Amino acid sequence: MSPNRTRYHTGDPVIDAQLNELLDALDVRENRDQIKEILTSVALLADDDTDRLNLKITNSALKEMRLAFKVFEPFKDVPKVTMFGSARTLPDDPLYAQARNLGAAMAAEGWMVVTGAGPGIMAAGVEGAGVDKSIGINIRLPFEQEPSRLIAADPKLVDMKYFFTRKLMLMKESAGFAVLPGGFGTLDEAFELLTLLQTGKAAPAPVVMLDVPGGTYWASWDRFVREELATRGLIDVNDHSFYLITDDVEAASNEIRGFYRNFHSVRYVGATLVIRMQRPPSEAQLERLNRDFADICVRDGIELTEPLPAEVSTDDQLDLARIKLLFDKHHHARLRELINAINAED
Repeated sequence: MSPNRTRYHTGDPVIDAQLNELLDALDVRENRDQIKEILTSVALLADDDTDRLNLKITNSALKEMRLAFKVFEPFKDVPKVTMFGSARTLPDDPLYAQARNLGAAMAAEGWMVVTGAGPGIMAAGVEGAGVDKSIGINIRLPFEQEPSRLIAADPKLVDMKYFFTRKLMLMKESAGFAVLPGGFGTLDEAFELLTLLQTGKAAPAPVVMLDVPGGTYWASWDRFVREELATRGLIDVNDHSFYLITDDVEAASNEIRGFYRNFHSVRYVGATLVIRMQRPPSEAQLERLNRDFADICVRDGIELTEPLPAEVSTDDQLDLARIKLLFDKHHHARLRELINAINAED
């Protein structure tokens, strides 16, 4: 626990001691502080005389997340792409073929495909990737949504009651995203994903809006985003950098995989943003990055660096090259453009 963090406890020394005894009985050694805080929250819920409905929400959400974490754990080192799209798309729709082909293309490159496990675009993604390379996060609805027969009996299927836990797992575990045309649910997922990227609540990741040749869905959506949101100052004018619109499966696959051509990951160490990559920029390349992206540096510019002490202490990707900067934490679309430049320099 950080020395600057207020200790989280029940306020009752007897209960706190009993929680420690329970942790001892469970032989909890790793992440003991986090497990204790979860148990402390449970004890406080009981002490708060929490309404039964709120307890049921908490209970279901915790169960769903625990199971989902368990399902994803064996595949934590496998890159994953989440595919969003309409449950109502029929198998004879060209969009279905696009989704199926993208799933197949990503699986062929060693990626797994994560879907909402339903029919339509979701089933197409599973069909393309194959069940062995698919993970499904289904939502229980009173209508429309039943797990696709392709994945219904697979142990990598998780059923969820709540949209918020489902969306967490559809977004948290993936290194790339493809969104095909859909209704309110698909647009909700697309805008939440973009919001997470825009606010820095999600790590930088590639997003592809995939249509069919001649399709107008994403072109119309993009026009709305640019003309009604960007021109009014409701989003930054370059927030369109978060996504690529295409009608070509190969271009979609290349965009997702190419994001990691050189870029690897980011990590904050205090106020410093560390960008890890496969190969360091040359002196000339670093000069260009400083010239082109000075606007997002609070001070000092962009510098080459060795792993910082906090990274060394956790053995965090120590073999990778690094640059560091004091990022302004506001212009995340510009950060995405910086990553694009890092990849383009390769």
